[in-house]
Amino acid sequence: MGIEVGEGAVVALALAAASVGALHSLAPDHWAPFAAVARARRWSPARTARITVLCGLGHVSGSVALALLGLTLGIELFSRLGGRLEAIACVMLIGFGLAYALWGLRRATRGRLHAHQNGARDPSRITAWSLFLLFTADPCVAVIPVLLATAPLGWARTLFVIVVYELATIITMLALVLPARAGMERLRLHWIDHWGDAAAGLCIAIVGIAVSLLGW
Repeated sequence: MGIEVGEGAVVALALAAASVGALHSLAPDHWAPFAAVARARRWSPARTARITVLCGLGHVSGSVALALLGLTLGIELFSRLGGRLEAIACVMLIGFGLAYALWGLRRATRGRLHAHQNGARDPSRITAWSLFLLFTADPCVAVIPVLLATAPLGWARTLFVIVVYELATIITMLALVLPARAGMERLRLHWIDHWGDAAAGLCIAIVGIAVSLLGW
């Protein structure tokens, strides 16, 4: 009977973690920036998916790390820390969007930037790693109580719930990012091709502002 109760609790907690991960990923700041940048940088669907998965892993890993620290040092402290990190992440997203928009504006007005003879860094690569850092610094606080409730059931079951949470989050992100990218790719407008980076940065900043104001 103890095993049945334990397994039932794991299933319930896994479903709760999956629901939190999927619903949390519906917020526009979890998919709109990828779609906008993919259109501006003309990333292929495969590259867009790889970068989305990378950033999704950083996002969920940050959430899990915060939960593990909370388990060690106290849930209240790290719940407050997580809330502050979420607020800071919104500011960082807005800042990234504005900086990217300014860079795109400068690039569009001055023409295509040329690499130095010693080799310039790929802007797409820098953009991808910037997104990764942003999403890693933005944990999902809502999942922390679920993971803490799973911890007394053992590490194997906790790891199972973590994997379910990560898969639900990343799959939802991909399910939103790729169709949005495909839809934006069909916009064959000259101004988008020319001002795409600036427009993408402005879109990201607007999403960050909306998320911050509406509390998504």
